[in-house]
Amino acid sequence: MPLVRRIPKHGFQNPFRTEYAIVNLKSLATLSSIDPITPQALVDAGLIKRTRRPVKILGQGELGRAVVIQAHKFSQSAVTKIEAAGGRAEVIGGV
Repeated sequence: MPLVRRIPKHGFQNPFRTEYAIVNLKSLATLSSIDPITPQALVDAGLIKRTRRPVKILGQGELGRAVVIQAHKFSQSAVTKIEAAGGRAEVIGGV
């Protein structure tokens, strides 16, 4: 059989891609009593399913209070909004 017929026809999938569990700031605003917010606290609150994937915080929404958030990655808009509210964004390892 010719090589053209043996190779897959539907694009490249990177086996080394890192998939993140995505959480927006508007979801974190509902967690009023938790400080600091860790990946395990997000699992306990039901915002992510499990801690197998690294967590990335995105900047959609607003925070109403100062809070320490620990995650594997942050978007630039999330960092500016967290710091504007008086909080702190801490990057944790393990990716």
